[in-house]
Amino acid sequence: MKIRVGIGYDVHALVEGRPLILGGVEIPYERGLLGHSDADVLIHALMDALLGALALGDIGSHFPDHDPRYAGISSLLLLERVVELIKGQGYCVGNIDSLIVAERPKLAPFIPQMRSNLARALDVDLESVSVKATTTERLGFEGRSEGIGAQAIVNVVKDKR
Repeated sequence: MKIRVGIGYDVHALVEGRPLILGGVEIPYERGLLGHSDADVLIHALMDALLGALALGDIGSHFPDHDPRYAGISSLLLLERVVELIKGQGYCVGNIDSLIVAERPKLAPFIPQMRSNLARALDVDLESVSVKATTTERLGFEGRSEGIGAQAIVNVVKDKR
């Protein structure tokens, strides 16, 4: 069995006038993430991890921020396209572990829906998807609530089907 591993990281600034979307869940908050798409940092980190596992570049090379087709697009849709690329290479997702770094808002109530959304888009069982949230104890840009960061690590497995 051939296993590949990838890691991803993403950051977006918090701004007024945008919805806050994380893991495909709209979270009630006075600010949202700035970006060309829906700016879902969790999914962006996950997509980069998946693409990196198979040396397929990064999300910017597949979904450039100057392309109007991706303006405001749901990152869940982009994740589904990345999964198609992974499957096209003869691999499937094994499992993911991810971390959202944000001082506010509190994210624990939304994590079950995030996991469900990701499992569906990745075509894996819920048990294969880990989403965690942490703060920086008010240190750095995340601690000052200037932005939100996310990290993800994945493994993909050569599909025997």
